[in-house]
Amino acid sequence: MTSRAEAIDPITRERLVCPQDHGPLINAGDELYNPRLRVAYRIDADGIPVMLADEARAVDDAEHNRLTSSN
Repeated sequence: MTSRAEAIDPITRERLVCPQDHGPLINAGDELYNPRLRVAYRIDADGIPVMLADEARAVDDAEHNRLTSSN
């Protein structure tokens, strides 16, 4: 099964960056993850990334390690 992050159109995905630091994001299942700020942005059920800083989810050390160990 394809994750929501993997299902984003490649051209669109290439242009998506973190709205806070404008850096690249890691595909993280149904979210896009910024390892520098340790925040995740959800992708809604329609496959649309919610790139709002106010809605970013903080990621703890254990999850950060899990998300970055495969990249």
